Amino acid sequence: MGKGNQGMGILNTKVFVGMSGGVDSSVAAALLKEKGYDVIGAHMKCFNVDGCAEQDAEDARRAAEGLGIPFYVFDFEKEYKDKVVEYMIDGYRNGITPNPDVMCNKEIKFGLFLKKTLAMGADYVATGHYVRLREVKSEKVLPAGRQVKVKSYALYSAEDKNKDQSYFLWTLTQKQLKHCLFPIGNYLKSDVRKMAGKFNLLNANKKDSQGICFLGQVDLKDFLKKYIPEKKGVVLNTKGKVVGEHKGAWFYTIGQRGGLGIGGNKKPYYIAEKDMEENALLVAEAGETILNKKEVILKNINFINLNLSSLIRANSRIDVLARVRYRQPLAKATLVKSGQRQAKWKLVFEKPQKFVACGQSAVFYQGNPSFRSVRRPSGLRMLGGGIII
Repeated sequence: MGKGNQGMGILNTKVFVGMSGGVDSSVAAALLKEKGYDVIGAHMKCFNVDGCAEQDAEDARRAAEGLGIPFYVFDFEKEYKDKVVEYMIDGYRNGITPNPDVMCNKEIKFGLFLKKTLAMGADYVATGHYVRLREVKSEKVLPAGRQVKVKSYALYSAEDKNKDQSYFLWTLTQKQLKHCLFPIGNYLKSDVRKMAGKFNLLNANKKDSQGICFLGQVDLKDFLKKYIPEKKGVVLNTKGKVVGEHKGAWFYTIGQRGGLGIGGNKKPYYIAEKDMEENALLVAEAGETILNKKEVILKNINFINLNLSSLIRANSRIDVLARVRYRQPLAKATLVKSGQRQAKWKLVFEKPQKFVACGQSAVFYQGNPSFRSVRRPSGLRMLGGGIII
């Protein structure tokens, strides 16, 4: 973990821990302090709708006080609204399904927070994400033919497969990862709860947050209606029959089942396509092929290991395991690249995938999720990801 893993001393190594007020980030801070790091707690004040952020900030402060570490509050409310909230609203307005958690990690936690803390003398930032970071040593051939050893960092799925959050971290770069620590990635959630009790953390039994963090208990559609007007449109089935009416195609996402208000059909309908120009929704019954996609086109590709892009440039394709939604089972696929200067990327699945939504992240991995050894972690190595278009 951290400089300890990099063959350097831990003492006098300053770590700012992003403390959300939840049990995971609190335990992350406790573990780092126990190992001897110079730990500083920091709560990021971000945009919030239902007021729960005030309690979260207080929970974070009390956890830091209980651990006996300094505590800061960074006000990122404006930046969060500009870079995350507006990104989400614009995405729905344009008919896609954006992922604000991915953007929050990219722009706020490992963007503004990392930049600000490094300027304050931090060596690392740490969070309560369930993911594992490993140092990778390899050799690089210089133009003159001389080989030099280089060090890079790789992200692996967490020990707790039900809590793994690597899906949301695919935008991270080597420049960011060399300053990151993820202390709880090797633990199960149940272990984290037990450790919270051992450290006498007052939030040991606090419930996990659900859904989009800045909304709290506010319904997504109700929130969007403040920024995007309602407009009636028709709901069609795959036979072209009008089966219902909706209040705006932008409020819905591919694969959505509830909220359509359609009755009288023996089987449930799922949203298969959206026509934004006509403000129309196309629905299909489970099992209809229109709900599945064999391949997807990607943009904004990012590889955690930059050498991988060179590998694909040489071979034009690479076999991966991929998911196009959080918690979706991994699927065998081939990542294909065409062109060089203006490269185009697509992900071709061995078996068609259900409910693929434009705007969501496609994240790809390699490895055997059940493999274990003393030298190598179990789980999958995340290669990177991209946005589905």
